[in-house]
Amino acid sequence: MQDEHVDADLDHDTRLPGHGPVTLAMRPDAYRTRVHADPREIDAAAWDGLAGTDPDANPFVRHAYLSALHASGAASAATGWLARYLTVWRGDALVAAVPLYAKGHSYGEYVFDWAWAEAHERMGEPYYPKWLVAIPFTPVTGSRLLARDAPARQAGLAALLDATREHDLSSLHVLFAPPAQVEALAGQGLIVRPGIQFHWRNLGYRDFEDYLGALLQPKRKKIRAERRMVREAGVRVDRRSGTDISAQDWSFFQSCYENTYRAHGATPYLNLDFFRTIARDMPANLMMVRAHRDGLPVASALAVYDRGCSAVYGRYWGCVEPVPCLHFECCYYQMIEFAIEQQLQVFEGGAQGAHKLARGLDPVPTHSAHWLRVPAMHAAVARAVARESAAVTETFDELGEHRALRAAAASANRPI
Repeated sequence: MQDEHVDADLDHDTRLPGHGPVTLAMRPDAYRTRVHADPREIDAAAWDGLAGTDPDANPFVRHAYLSALHASGAASAATGWLARYLTVWRGDALVAAVPLYAKGHSYGEYVFDWAWAEAHERMGEPYYPKWLVAIPFTPVTGSRLLARDAPARQAGLAALLDATREHDLSSLHVLFAPPAQVEALAGQGLIVRPGIQFHWRNLGYRDFEDYLGALLQPKRKKIRAERRMVREAGVRVDRRSGTDISAQDWSFFQSCYENTYRAHGATPYLNLDFFRTIARDMPANLMMVRAHRDGLPVASALAVYDRGCSAVYGRYWGCVEPVPCLHFECCYYQMIEFAIEQQLQVFEGGAQGAHKLARGLDPVPTHSAHWLRVPAMHAAVARAVARESAAVTETFDELGEHRALRAAAASANRPI
């Protein structure tokens, strides 16, 4: 899909708090709230200090990642992502922060609310802009209410709810939040909407062959056949991490990334400036898979990883030449091998894709929380989500019956 709902006039919407940093509120509990039109207005060390003490934080909530999205123009008012980050202060200390956006469309979110938008329009109520708490273009569960401690997190939640009530937008959506934060939002009347992703767990495998040995025989045979097809096609695959990823690697990766979007008739969300910026500012979190044939690059995939989280996050992929099973090799098998080699516990395979079950990934739940200003719409969405939740639970149970792991391996607890 093209980003046809992009609203370049978000910056001038009178319903939104103005450019920051400005004081939004002085709370009676001595916490002071500010709103920022760009994460780069917020001190990086202070922001990352919050992330460093938050057990649900990951690399995508780091200041460098968020700043790269804005510095590159990928997330901006012109692309429908108007930043209105909330920060909470006690004295001169930053104690809580929320990545809040006024959103001019529903692209790049991976939690689909198009039907809700259409229902609003039929009622004659504008749905956009809406409030959104999320990491742009990143369907990875992680903290959405960064905080120094429990009281500060509560103050951050209060600041978010105050901003939502004070400014006349249609709705509030908090995407891919961790369970405790979802529970707190539900306690404030937000509707909890479940989803499903597919993650791989490291059960202490010595190497990829050891992992294959834990799979059901048909799955093991299929994976070996897929990897063999790539080799027999004359493709050589390797991995580079951090500063070993060259400028030429990044340029080729960007061309692959763009090809993938264009092949689906879509506009790429990210650009080379974004990738170059994270390569400069957070190289220790980056791993790239490279595929070559006859000395020429044919495909590339990018992962973000973090030793503190003990996780690898598969992010983007693309090719300039179709090769059977190369997508599986670059996006799953190389990522799993990397996780085993680095003794990382989880590989997150991204949004959607039941085909990932056959590659050894398992279904895991995700959650978002939603509030709609019009009571009739809120009630209607609550009913729809209740029906949807029942279907998701049934699907989750059914998927669990088709896991690739042998029962004995799945129940084993082999620490890394």
